[in-house]
Amino acid sequence: MSKKFWLSNVLLEKGFKYDSNNNIIGTRANIENLLIDDGKIIDIRVDEIPKDGTPVIDAKGLLALPSLIEKHIHLDKGHFGGPWKASTPFTSVFDRIKEEEGFLRSFLPYTKERAEKLLHLITSYGVTHASVQCNVDPVIGLSNVEKVSEALESYKDKLTYKLTAFPQHGLLRSDSIPFMKEAMRNGVEVVGGLDPATIDNDIESSLQKMMDIAVEFNADVDIHLHDRGSLGVYTIKRLAQLVEEAKWQGRVNISHGYCMGDITLEEVSELAEVLTELEISLATTSPIDVPGPPIPLLYEKGVKIYIINDNINDHWSPFGTGDLLQRASRMAEKFGWIDEYSLTRAIGFITNSKIPLDREGKRNWPQIGDEASMIFINSSCSAESIARVPERRTVMFRGSIVSGTF
Repeated sequence: MSKKFWLSNVLLEKGFKYDSNNNIIGTRANIENLLIDDGKIIDIRVDEIPKDGTPVIDAKGLLALPSLIEKHIHLDKGHFGGPWKASTPFTSVFDRIKEEEGFLRSFLPYTKERAEKLLHLITSYGVTHASVQCNVDPVIGLSNVEKVSEALESYKDKLTYKLTAFPQHGLLRSDSIPFMKEAMRNGVEVVGGLDPATIDNDIESSLQKMMDIAVEFNADVDIHLHDRGSLGVYTIKRLAQLVEEAKWQGRVNISHGYCMGDITLEEVSELAEVLTELEISLATTSPIDVPGPPIPLLYEKGVKIYIINDNINDHWSPFGTGDLLQRASRMAEKFGWIDEYSLTRAIGFITNSKIPLDREGKRNWPQIGDEASMIFINSSCSAESIARVPERRTVMFRGSIVSGTF
């Protein structure tokens, strides 16, 4: 593809439609033309494209939306890309860990290939950045990190990524601290954590050690928190104190946070104020099988939320399509976000908060200077896209078509 080109006949959102009572009842869109150079949008025009010899690619009236951001996904230790295998019945997290310890080494010959199959899946749906979780523990050492890194490198023309060193078997329980530090010295950018209470049996020490590693290596944090009720809430509050002490605002993410589905909305509201103040984000699949965080309330209070895939057909769960748009649609359906405006907000949970229209209906995206990473679909607006989950016709990453065609 030419370095500089016009993308013509692109459908872009331009404002809301209102009824006589000033209620939002629809979205207005317009056919426009984008000039792309060196992977960025450098001009947006509604008038005729200059006839100066610059190549033109016809987008054929497809709706453009921001490309998708996967905040939390496991690419190692999965069955996807290999023979079908359902999961064994769930009994406990400890039994899952024991099961995992038994097969990790035998999975290594297939890890890179299966990671690549998952990367093909998610990039075809429009993911152009992924935060990838990799087991780091005494059983596997850094082998999973190495295999997944190779897979990611083979997809570097389709997405960017960050690796998280994830102590799946417990930071303290499995004495994984030396392996975590080795991973950080070898280029991993995010420190993972896991259930300091039920897995490590020591909330204080586990959180302290996790934060110490993050500070030592100037790394972000992503803690997997499944602990429920008051135990999980206490863990979040103590984590927040450590974030404030370390001045790690904006650098910590809580994944899952099931405990927020067990407490009152008033308690969630108080917790949300702490998370917002410290810029601690939340990544969730918006589960339908167990209580989970009340997303509308957290969003209203200003918490940054990511809808994620997490795992796709592995020994934890046989489910998952890899489509973040479908995940966001399920979230909207679960919480009754059925009106036009609410549906337009849902797209931000899978695009790192990029939403075509702001609250007043003014265009947020795209803007001149934005990276030319986007998806193109046969849809009238983002609200319809969330509700109906249409096929991704084309995916563009930094000005190059990486999946599909026009």
